[in-house]
Amino acid sequence: MMTMRLIGLTTKRIVLTATVLACFGTAVAQSSDASHLGKELTGVGADPKANKDGSIPAFTPSDASLPGWAPGKRRADYFKYKGEKPLYSIDAGNVEKYAERLSPGQVQMVKQTKGYRMDVYPTHRSCANPDFVLENTKKNVAAAKLGADGWSLKEAILPGIPFPMPSNGAEAMWNYKLKYAGVGFEWPLNYIALSPRKGTSDWIQAGATQTYYFPWGKKGSTPLSQLPQVEYFTYFAYESPTALAGQALVFISYTDKPSDTFYYFPGQRRVRRMPTYAYDAPQIGFENQYTLDEPRMFNGTLDRFDWKLIGKKELIVGYNAFGMYDPAAKLDDVLKVEAPASEARRYETHRVWVVEATVKKGVRHLAPKRTFYLDEDSWSIVVADDYDAQGKLWKLRESFVIPVQETGSCDNPAFVQHNLIDGRYVFDQSPLGARKDIRWLVESKEPKFKEGFYTADNLRSISER
Repeated sequence: MMTMRLIGLTTKRIVLTATVLACFGTAVAQSSDASHLGKELTGVGADPKANKDGSIPAFTPSDASLPGWAPGKRRADYFKYKGEKPLYSIDAGNVEKYAERLSPGQVQMVKQTKGYRMDVYPTHRSCANPDFVLENTKKNVAAAKLGADGWSLKEAILPGIPFPMPSNGAEAMWNYKLKYAGVGFEWPLNYIALSPRKGTSDWIQAGATQTYYFPWGKKGSTPLSQLPQVEYFTYFAYESPTALAGQALVFISYTDKPSDTFYYFPGQRRVRRMPTYAYDAPQIGFENQYTLDEPRMFNGTLDRFDWKLIGKKELIVGYNAFGMYDPAAKLDDVLKVEAPASEARRYETHRVWVVEATVKKGVRHLAPKRTFYLDEDSWSIVVADDYDAQGKLWKLRESFVIPVQETGSCDNPAFVQHNLIDGRYVFDQSPLGARKDIRWLVESKEPKFKEGFYTADNLRSISER
């Protein structure tokens, strides 16, 4: 087994182990051989074996949900391991003991945040995928290709993981972007929360509806070249507070070019195309704490960064944390001033791919260096560390992976982003406190799951009703 050190991001030591392959350097050579999937590797390219100390068990794609769940019922009540107790807790007093299994941002968050605690539970590797996704993933070993620019996606058989044995960071990021989540999902209500500035008690809490549509997500097997060249469409509309209510947008993330944004301003009763409302542009209404490329842990086009695949690492990450998805919970009970309540955040130890993003020469970005950690079983980005222009740790993002009964896969929309310098955090893309759960759909004839819904004309029409 080969070990590597990650140099240049921080003085903290991070040990990366290439555990999937006998040697990480053989990834390119093996990436053309689909026979490894389902044997030496799982169907999506993960290492099926347990780790050395047993804290990560062997992969067993058994259902983590108890029978009887139906839409409208609390997902947490049907989690097979809901009665488990933490194995241990990490706080400022013992964080150094566990530092090698934490990202630099996680370590700093624990050290500097009063009362912050990470409860670590037994690990469950129960993230599976439907058979047609696994079959398409196997086909992608030969079929999937990046564009000549090195970041766009030229071809893949979908829905499926494009690069189950990635040879570079861009390929790994496309695995995250195109992990299976049905044809889309929506929040009947989603509260986006920004914690108060230091010395104040005033939160920003915005209520909104949002829908994601994946034109490649239909059951079956279809080449990307025969589909719209779109990663996803999304529609977003504010319902509160008064200052934002009525504003709405359509965002289109393409597979081969920069995204499009159309924004409706109710005071002007018009839709504007906003070509600069992307990348690190601040989102309207959130005091420069939340940029356009931070939702979904990374949002939008890959073209401004060079993406380097560093290797694998064992990391303590948000997993099976149903407390971050509970529609019946009260926001004030979960969203505390310093961070979401410890009891709502469940952590487990999992193997992750490590991807380093460095802004390209001649290109500007508020976070010129980023590190992303992708769960090997679900291809979810579970942790991200951002560094500012001076090389200082700036932001920590954590998402929370849960099994989704509707799709037979896992997903991680809910996430928290901590500004480690300002001491504030953003919480988004969760049904927490909304009384209505997220809807994942594997098929739908609703207008929001058709390409024609995501136009400037339609945005104007539905916004002016």
